Amino acid sequence: MNFTISGHHLDVTPAIREHVLSKLERIKRHFDQVIDISVILTVDKITEKEKRQKAEINLRVKGKDLHAESIAHDLYAAIDLLIDKLDRQVIKYKDKLQNHQHSAIKHIPEDLPSAAA
Repeated sequence: MNFTISGHHLDVTPAIREHVLSKLERIKRHFDQVIDISVILTVDKITEKEKRQKAEINLRVKGKDLHAESIAHDLYAAIDLLIDKLDRQVIKYKDKLQNHQHSAIKHIPEDLPSAAA
């Protein structure tokens, strides 16, 4: 699994890196077939009073790319919201994979009345 974390207009400290990695353990617990994870952390300074912290993630699994983003006034809160959104997407994708089994035509009972008869 490839993991990249980058920061735009901020330095990624070891504390931020450890926080992201500890939160991503929840994703790995639900779905372990992750190919690539890319996290981008951004600080937007609109005015001096308003500072927006933005976190976004691209998660590549077999057959699908998942994307989530969140915005908050605190970077740690943005990361927590981001992981919550991504966790819901991963669980939904995993359920789709597991529930995609259909019964074959040869296993359908033949005693059903046909429309032609």
